Amino acid sequence: MATDGGSCSVGGECPSVWTSGANVHHSGGLGVTLISSLIATILDAQHLLGDTSIYPADINTPLDQYDFIIVGAGSAGSVVANRLSEIPNWNVLLIEAGGDPPLTSEIPPLFHSLQETDIDWMYKTEPQEHSCLGMKEQRCNWPRGKVLGGSSILNAMLHVRGNKHDYDAWEKAGNPGWAYKDLLPYFKKSEDFKSVPLSESSSDEYSGQYHSKGGYLSLEQFQFKSPIVDGFVRAVKELGYRVGDINGATQTGFTLQHGAVVNGTRCSTAKAFLSPIRNRRNFHVLKHALVTKLLIKPDTKTVYGVEYRKNNKTHTAKATKEVILSAGTVNSPQLLMLSGIGPKEHLQELGIPLIKNLNVGMNLQDHMQLPYPTFLFNRTNPQGLDSAKVSENMLQYLLHRSGPLASLDILQFQGFVSSKYVDKNIDYPDVQYQHIRFPHKDVATTKVVSHVTGYTDDIYQVVFGIPNSKAEIYIPLSVLQRPKSKGFIRLKSKDPMDPPTIDPRYLSHPDDVNVLVEGIKIAWEIAQTKTLVEEFEVEINKEKVPGCDAEFGTDEYWACAVRKIATTIYHPVGTCKMGPSTDREAVVDPRLKVYGVRGLRVIDGSIMPSIVTGNTNAPCIMIGEKGADLVKEDWGVLG
Repeated sequence: MATDGGSCSVGGECPSVWTSGANVHHSGGLGVTLISSLIATILDAQHLLGDTSIYPADINTPLDQYDFIIVGAGSAGSVVANRLSEIPNWNVLLIEAGGDPPLTSEIPPLFHSLQETDIDWMYKTEPQEHSCLGMKEQRCNWPRGKVLGGSSILNAMLHVRGNKHDYDAWEKAGNPGWAYKDLLPYFKKSEDFKSVPLSESSSDEYSGQYHSKGGYLSLEQFQFKSPIVDGFVRAVKELGYRVGDINGATQTGFTLQHGAVVNGTRCSTAKAFLSPIRNRRNFHVLKHALVTKLLIKPDTKTVYGVEYRKNNKTHTAKATKEVILSAGTVNSPQLLMLSGIGPKEHLQELGIPLIKNLNVGMNLQDHMQLPYPTFLFNRTNPQGLDSAKVSENMLQYLLHRSGPLASLDILQFQGFVSSKYVDKNIDYPDVQYQHIRFPHKDVATTKVVSHVTGYTDDIYQVVFGIPNSKAEIYIPLSVLQRPKSKGFIRLKSKDPMDPPTIDPRYLSHPDDVNVLVEGIKIAWEIAQTKTLVEEFEVEINKEKVPGCDAEFGTDEYWACAVRKIATTIYHPVGTCKMGPSTDREAVVDPRLKVYGVRGLRVIDGSIMPSIVTGNTNAPCIMIGEKGADLVKEDWGVLG
């Protein structure tokens, strides 16, 4: 076997990645003109940045058959491919609908610029009855990664594991081996943890009990923060909140969150898990290849390969052991249903021969964020990302990978808080807080963020179009953690090129609205602290949301604002639910095998029985680690 290449965390610095594969339509952090200048400058400087070919090559002539075929090179699939190809006598094929990540994905604050480009599936929900009322056509945009690394290329890089009660509930629901005590080793297995403890934290939280070094995935705190970040830390301490590691012993409280970054650049799962194995002789990658159907023997219901489209031609690839779906919460159920595995009546309506009647596509859950109300900073607090400092910031980033372009700045400050609807004596918060801000009169950036969110023009004016702040605006993001509303994914047709029907049925359960209303109140309480009012002259913008006629500040008004403005925070899960055979909704068993079908597993976020408390990328990586070990155990090479 050939020697593996270096990873982005093991054995030194990560190789720089500067590819230009995506069509960039807009900016996510600096304004259109400014970001265009930035990209041009960096592209011109590529010769300074070393080898750009750090990802596995696109295989020109695949083998006749492989031991394992993995569909989807996202947050879980990249991990599975790495771990299964550790076995030298196993041949592994990874199939990805997209290609290599683009240049702009490397720069942390530019993640919004990646949406609605050719690395984004650009999904939209069906028109919603109870939510997304301030969006065009009442449809929420659903960005999903179509690229090596999947949505770990599009996301904000924040690495949040979830709450131990989430996973203990999975086990209690009939999934042995999925309790927190069983999964913590898998979270740690991936990590190369480099963050230093916050001064307010217990050093035990950063010990080997909760974190580890030497894994593929670099985790560290962002290398730049402006004064307002420390201001928020002082503000929440003023209210008595704990500040520490929310991935440690206790989740409740606030933190400066560590992220999947290395040397000032994004550390996606493609960079972390695929780059180091690009020279493994038993590992092949097919890029720009769309899997359209599973190959199944009807008599034995055994999967023996896949059909895929590449270069406008149809091909097949065969697997002697297993096909593993890691295509995500949207595409894994879509592919199952296209192949005859799904709800009987739905498949019959479309004329798809039934292989196995399962509740594929149900149990859809997602976190909703509420970017409202808007607060005004009336005392100047320079962020550094402005036209006056563009040359300085670019030079600092190009030469040292530091400064504002190496950081999410205010977004790295986040926390978990319990509303009045949960027991505050139990460490199981139901609201997550994040924050975004925009420099004074940065119209280009606010319009981009509003556009990719899908807001109508009048909602944009209320949320982002604030002209009267002397310095800048900031918006708290209250995030509903355990929604009671559930939706579904269905096929529009049996044509694999048609995007599926996505109906999350957001806010169909009234309790979800009530929790987000409480989230607004806590955000307002933080904004009214002495720290923020006196040091930064913070005040609330009281311009009312169009169509919300109740008195500003009442529960009735806030509930109306929630239904108008709340949107996805990009965490859909659950559509191939894991559960025991007695669970009528279950699609896969606790070993992630699809019920009633041989040679087929699902290993990605779609298997979650219930959504976790926090961002979903870290749990998807964990599922990849755990799932790979289940495969190894079942084929007698582990345990």
